[in-house]
Amino acid sequence: MTYKAAVIIPTRGGASKLHYPLDALIQQTEKDFQVIVVIDGDIDASEEVVNTYISERALNLSVIVLPENRGRVAALNAGHQAADANILIRCDDDIEMNPDYIASHLSYHLGDQEVGAMGLVHNLYPDTPHARVFGHYRDKRFREDAYASDPSGHWHFWAANCSMSARMYQAVGGYDTRYKQYGWEDVDMGRMLADRGAKMILAKNLEVQHHIAATTTAGRARRALYSGAARNIFLAKHGENALPPLRPTGMWGLAVRTFARIQTEFTIKIMGETADKIIDKLPFYAGEKIVSLIVESAGYAGSIYPHRARKKF
Repeated sequence: MTYKAAVIIPTRGGASKLHYPLDALIQQTEKDFQVIVVIDGDIDASEEVVNTYISERALNLSVIVLPENRGRVAALNAGHQAADANILIRCDDDIEMNPDYIASHLSYHLGDQEVGAMGLVHNLYPDTPHARVFGHYRDKRFREDAYASDPSGHWHFWAANCSMSARMYQAVGGYDTRYKQYGWEDVDMGRMLADRGAKMILAKNLEVQHHIAATTTAGRARRALYSGAARNIFLAKHGENALPPLRPTGMWGLAVRTFARIQTEFTIKIMGETADKIIDKLPFYAGEKIVSLIVESAGYAGSIYPHRARKKF
C-alpha cells in the first residue's frame, strides 16, 4: 500500500513531548498518511509512549528503535527509507501542527515540478529570563526576516517541518551521513534539493508551533557551538562560497572573537547560567546584547574550534 504522505518523526529522549505531534496528527483532515517514529536509542521509554498510540489504532503508526544513539541523520534516513508514500514529511518530536498540516503539505506537490516545501516554527518558550530578553524577540525577528528574504535562498530554511517527494529523496541520496552531530544536515538537504532543480517554497500556511528545547542561554549557546562545527562540513561539501564568510568585525566582532577563544561546553554552561541570573535586572538592550554575545561567540568557536563539539544529538 502506498500512502499519499509519510510523516517521519526522529526522536531521542522525547517521551514527554511526542504527544504534541501525535495528538495533532490524529486530528488531521487528510487521513491517507502513515507516521513513522524513529527512536535514536531509547533512553526514556519513548517506545512505550509510541506503542500506546499504536494500540489505540487512531494512526497508521509504526516505530523504529535504533539500539544506540547514532545521531539525527541516521534516524532521519531510517524513517525516510522505511516510508511507503509518495510525499515524505519531516516533523520533529516537539512540533504541534494545525489540522490541515498534511493537506497543506500535499497541496504543494500537485504539479509536475519537484518541490521542497518548508514551514517555519513559531517557538513557544516557558516564562524564563532567556525567553523574555532574547527568545521571543529573536524568534519573531527570524521569522520576519525569513519571509522577507530572497526566494533563491529559501533552501536555507529546510529544517524541522518540510516535505519532498520520495523520488527526490532517492535522487539526492538521503541525508548526508557526514553530519554525525547537531546541525546543518537539514540545510544541506535543502541545498541538495535546490541543486537538483526542486522549487523551494517557504510557505506561511505551513508554520507550526514548536515547544522549543533550548529554553536557557546555555542551551541556546551549546547548540550554536555544535552548529558552528557542523557548518564546516557544509562548506567542505559545497564550497567556501556557498555561505557568507564568518568575519565578525568592529568592536562587536572583536568581542565575539575574544569570547570564542574560551568558549567550550563548560564555559558556555557557566556563562549561560550567570547571564540568566542577571539579564532580567538589566535594561532590555543590555540583556539582549549579553545573550547575543554568548550565543554568537559560541557559534564562532564551533566554526574555528570544531573539536570542542563532541556529543551526538
